[in-house]
Amino acid sequence: MKDVQAIASRLIDNIEHVIIGKRQTVQLVVIGLLCQGHILIEDVPGVGKTMLARALAKSIGATFRRIQFTPDMLPSDVTGVSVFNQATREFEFRPGPIMAQIILTDEINRATPKTQSALLEAMGERQVTVDGTTYTMDRLFLVLATQNPIEYEGTFPLPEAQLDRFLLRISLGYPDPDQEVAVLDSQQYSHPIETLEQVVEIEELLQAQARVKEVYVDPLIKNYIVSIVNHTRKHSEVYLGASPRGSLALYRTSQARAALLGRDYVIPDDIKALAVPTLAHRIIIGPAARIKDVDPRAIVQEILMTLPVPGATVGVRS
Repeated sequence: MKDVQAIASRLIDNIEHVIIGKRQTVQLVVIGLLCQGHILIEDVPGVGKTMLARALAKSIGATFRRIQFTPDMLPSDVTGVSVFNQATREFEFRPGPIMAQIILTDEINRATPKTQSALLEAMGERQVTVDGTTYTMDRLFLVLATQNPIEYEGTFPLPEAQLDRFLLRISLGYPDPDQEVAVLDSQQYSHPIETLEQVVEIEELLQAQARVKEVYVDPLIKNYIVSIVNHTRKHSEVYLGASPRGSLALYRTSQARAALLGRDYVIPDDIKALAVPTLAHRIIIGPAARIKDVDPRAIVQEILMTLPVPGATVGVRS
């Protein structure tokens, strides 16, 4: 897995020229990229969400599109539309911004549910259907969606089905004072995004995505993953626990984290490091717990603390 580790390290180091002091969050984004999974970035304005998406796209030489969601946006503004061509007397498909490789859907919760649902097929099936015709997305297709967790006026909460489509939910947070000074210094004359170079070829990345799936996961680790997810469904303060897609998300991301760290096998620490960003946004808190302001992330942490960690399997891996 040294080749995957080298690719991931080049990406992380390059993105850190733009996103300063957030290596752990950048690692999660690269893990999502290696797993071909979509990412929800929930944070306040001005902390670098858009720059993170742009830096990722530039680092791999991918086509990048930004969709600014508003309440008056229509589904066709996302997927594209068929237009009648007077010269050929036929309808022609004009692709929307979703037909790119790296997509930033900014303030996704400002769009109406009808427009939000236009993303479901693209994110889940990697295709869009317009006027009965299906168009396949690029092999490298990643949606990074942002939403402001503070401002609720004029927003439409994402439905459970759409939240479940996101592999990870991450947050950048404010930088430390020293890091914020470094940000000021880095942008004294120009923004570092303007000179950021491509460090990984798309074909390299696609090969790394395939290699990640070869990382060994012991049966005890698989049972540990399923046990964590099952406990989210049985917790007294949870109305709706994580789905089997959540189990698969934790499984895939743990493989990617192991590869990113140079291992060809998953250990319990991989599961513990990724349980919150892969599962917390899939949990729906019950009404009584919502009144007490219970955080789904705290529930996942509680489960991790109470569940026994599996030991090593004796013998040689098959």
